[in-house]
Amino acid sequence: MTNSNPEFSKIIKLSDIGDVPLRGNIVADADQCEALAKRFGIPSIQNLHAEYDLDGSGERIDFTGTLQSVLMQNCAISGEEFPVTVSEEFKITFVEKAEELENQEEIELESDDCDLIEFENARIDIGEAIAQTLYLALEPYPRGPNAEAAIKASGLKSEEEAGPFGALAALKDKLG
Repeated sequence: MTNSNPEFSKIIKLSDIGDVPLRGNIVADADQCEALAKRFGIPSIQNLHAEYDLDGSGERIDFTGTLQSVLMQNCAISGEEFPVTVSEEFKITFVEKAEELENQEEIELESDDCDLIEFENARIDIGEAIAQTLYLALEPYPRGPNAEAAIKASGLKSEEEAGPFGALAALKDKLG
């Protein structure tokens, strides 16, 4: 989920990262929160901030910390908006963009490679990394507080009733 014009961008030059880890925090303003909510397809993001450490040099920069956000999501069942609080620890490694990988059609990633973000021109965008981390922390099919009532009102079966054990229980009820 990369964006050519990130809504929440904070560029750090590698020359700003010294021998001692660089510590800081990043906070999205109201316009950035609104733009990210639109990008993510959610009703709103009230706030987004992260505390972080940047450590490394040259080809590999470790970006660790915790992000926190309060936002609104739509229930996948009822469609109603409900508040969600996200608190997510992250560990991302920025690596220099490898030229030889650009021409390959398929790349196999190991589990350790899944939190890698490539950079070029001796600059990293920690704001976009935070935005992507928030997006990945969102529940893809969120259930709001009224989801169960909406399921019952519509006559849908619960997960237990629809699963294999639910079918066995219905058969048992029929048999006596």
